[in-house]
Amino acid sequence: MDFTLLIIIIVLSLIFDYINGFHDAANSIATIVATKVLTPFQAVLWAALFNFMAYWVFGFGVADTVAKTANTSSINLVVILSGVIAAIIWNLITWWKGIPSSSSHTLIGGFAGAAIAHGFTGVTDPEHAGFKIVNWLKDAKAGELLPSGVMVVLLFIVFAPLLGMIISYFLSLWLMYSSKKNIYPKILTVVLMVLVAWFLSSVLTSYADIKKPRFESETFSFLCEPANIKWFLVAIVFYSLAIFNLFFSTFSTAKAEAVLKKMQLLSSAAFSLGHGGNDSQKVMGIIAAAVAVYIKANPHMDMSVGWFDLNVVLPSEKDGVKIDGIMPQWIPLTCYTVIALGTLSGGWKIVKTMGSKITKVTAFEGVVAESAGALTLFSTEHFKIPVSTTHTIAGSIIGVGITKRVSAVRWGITVKLLWAWILTIPVSGILAALIYYILNLFL
Repeated sequence: MDFTLLIIIIVLSLIFDYINGFHDAANSIATIVATKVLTPFQAVLWAALFNFMAYWVFGFGVADTVAKTANTSSINLVVILSGVIAAIIWNLITWWKGIPSSSSHTLIGGFAGAAIAHGFTGVTDPEHAGFKIVNWLKDAKAGELLPSGVMVVLLFIVFAPLLGMIISYFLSLWLMYSSKKNIYPKILTVVLMVLVAWFLSSVLTSYADIKKPRFESETFSFLCEPANIKWFLVAIVFYSLAIFNLFFSTFSTAKAEAVLKKMQLLSSAAFSLGHGGNDSQKVMGIIAAAVAVYIKANPHMDMSVGWFDLNVVLPSEKDGVKIDGIMPQWIPLTCYTVIALGTLSGGWKIVKTMGSKITKVTAFEGVVAESAGALTLFSTEHFKIPVSTTHTIAGSIIGVGITKRVSAVRWGITVKLLWAWILTIPVSGILAALIYYILNLFL
């Protein structure tokens, strides 16, 4: 029975991944469609391609965070199944209504809600009973800058869109300042280029620190290390903006618009990478948690059946020694493929909300919003924080709208989006708890 439940959870998790793709497709393509750089069909192809390419860029830090939403030693497979079912239902409801809610928070809310229901009914261990079954807040480990846990995810409901808004606001000011015909904007841009080069040199992983080099060549291994690829992409996004800014004042309005539309291809690709890397990992985390729970209940089971290898090991620490996690390659490959297929299906109701209802979007706003969104996603993934791509791009669009004037943002729509964001986790949690109680009657 347990193995059947495990397979059902894996299948439903991949269905959720597919729904996530078409639900959140708007996040990647809304601005590029609104500015008519690409047709809707071309845009979803473009976004799906880079959703899948994220497989080679990102690690499994966010997956680990999601897997440890609840204490895996105190839950059962019914908890995870309930959370996934609740997440699918809420995602379909919000997609049908055209509400750009967070698929990430839906999944975490469902997982936590079902776990809490189990904590009050199926756990006798006082250390993990009731609300204690959820990992609310964990101190940062050595080498980590931020703590982890559900409370951090909750805080980033505010911080992710706020960070996107702040970055897009200052990127907008930087671009507008660079359009002036004097030397000072160019000096500022050169100074920023030097500072970013210094920052990147400090965060790139050297060959000596790479645990599993991909190639015999030190150069290729350094260039193709996933953590480095992410920072190289940050450099490409930033320096493309910087080089444009150096010449912005010499362009006519028509020329600047044409160049910005070409740059939107880059910024949209970067955001799609961030979307794929951030959201696919959440599904990997749920699968990893399900396998961990199954192995605990069935410690002597053989978890390898040909290519269907389920020997998943969550990262942990014992006696001060870190134990690296193990993720069979078919799991991330399947998750990235499925979310790309979901993106190909589009999400046209939400595209309309994100692309035109928050504020009027031109190529200028599109480049800035997507660049800010990508930089936010890359940063939060670096800190292993599962954030909402929906919240991030919405905040970025608001930030670029504010630079024109506060009234340029349609605050009525924005307030409705905010309510959807606030309600997603509690509604998903309550729904998952109800589903958990119902399933317990039959399983």
